[in-house]
Amino acid sequence: MSFLIVLGALIFLIFAAYRGYSVILFAPIAALAAVLLTDPAAVAPVFSGIFMEKMVGFVRLYFPVFLLGAVFGKVIELSGFSESIAAAIRYIGRSHVNAVIVAVCALLTYGGVSLFVVVFAVYPFAAEMYRQSNIPKRLMPGAIALGAFSFTMDSLPGTPQIQNIIPTTFFKTTGWAAPWLGVIGSVFIIVVGLTFLEWRRRSAMAKGEGYGTSLVNEPERVESTHLPNLVLAIAPLILVGVANFVLTKWIPVWYDASYTVPPEVLPGVHAPVTTAVKTVIAIWAVEGALLLGILLVLLTAFSRVKERFAVGTCAAVADALLAAMNTASEYGFGGVIAALPGFLVVSDALLKSIPNPLVNAAISVSSLAGIMGSASGGMSIALAAMSDTFIAGANAAHIPLEVLHRVIAMASGGMDTLPHNGAVITLLAVTGLTHRESYRDIFAVTIIKTLAVFFVIAMYYLTGLV
Repeated sequence: MSFLIVLGALIFLIFAAYRGYSVILFAPIAALAAVLLTDPAAVAPVFSGIFMEKMVGFVRLYFPVFLLGAVFGKVIELSGFSESIAAAIRYIGRSHVNAVIVAVCALLTYGGVSLFVVVFAVYPFAAEMYRQSNIPKRLMPGAIALGAFSFTMDSLPGTPQIQNIIPTTFFKTTGWAAPWLGVIGSVFIIVVGLTFLEWRRRSAMAKGEGYGTSLVNEPERVESTHLPNLVLAIAPLILVGVANFVLTKWIPVWYDASYTVPPEVLPGVHAPVTTAVKTVIAIWAVEGALLLGILLVLLTAFSRVKERFAVGTCAAVADALLAAMNTASEYGFGGVIAALPGFLVVSDALLKSIPNPLVNAAISVSSLAGIMGSASGGMSIALAAMSDTFIAGANAAHIPLEVLHRVIAMASGGMDTLPHNGAVITLLAVTGLTHRESYRDIFAVTIIKTLAVFFVIAMYYLTGLV
């Protein structure tokens, strides 16, 4: 019965998200309904003590990232930089639009930029590229998902995304674990993913379907006869990636492991303010990088931006609030579900039912990430509960922990992108599309990503490559 409660809550939230209902409203309803069926007296304490704590904790950490990402995307749009980048389409042709979008998303995420920020930053010029090529806008989320939510998130060795970092604390590995398997998995995802996207593009265009009309959240356009220089337009994107990398290295040098602001600096607080710098390095780095990117746009294109800056930034703030609250509500839902007896039933069943250690780890992590709607959340819970068992199974089968690291990291980013996933909802909200219009392509990327995990496992057993 406890398992059915968890499953029912998950199905209800997926249905609500797919039908276009607000996840901010329906995530707590789904979570608390599951608590109600488990123990009615626990509903209020769980709402305040788990759901709201998780939700507020997410906003506290990540809202500035969403906000700066949205403002960065908006100034890229208002400056005409997005249209300048898109205008280069005439040199590469329609058949390469998806590849270009995937490449830009990949460069930013591999440079350490949060995938949420990438959605805001890439959307303006991706929309312009699709419009100029007359490709249906509804296909765009699939391309962005392939570039930002797949191989650079957890497959490519060395990626700084959190999904590649979490396993290092459990297996004592590094982000470069199993480099050959990571590259093989990435190539599989890129080739199969782009083949699928091109098939979808050709099919839609063969039917005479154009970019679309009556669309929502369309980027503002500038006069095409006065476009900025292409190199200048690309510079802010490059700056964000480079600055994020540099600040990630420099911040620990500047602040050490923690930093304390003494009472004499902030006399109104009456106590030292201590921050554990290690826990916020990645957040501070991307925030600093985005600030530098915004400043560069303003310095180089202020005359273009100034007239619409006030209205544009108000719209960006609204977008950031919606995206952050959607994801935070999902985060609260995942926290409640993970605390329920049914979730433990699922995790225990997965642990005992599959003998092969790599397949067991892949299915367990991917399933729990899918239930929670979060790659990092599902993987964290799975490793906290099962890492010792995973390690013991790998050691017994003489499988290097580097291989286990890569398989688990890749598996976390597979089925996590179900309709209720926060990144998926953010992507659709930013692009002004719905699940019904665009989720099919995102789900295809999800399937490709999941298949890649088992392809990598098979390659390991066939070749022994690590």
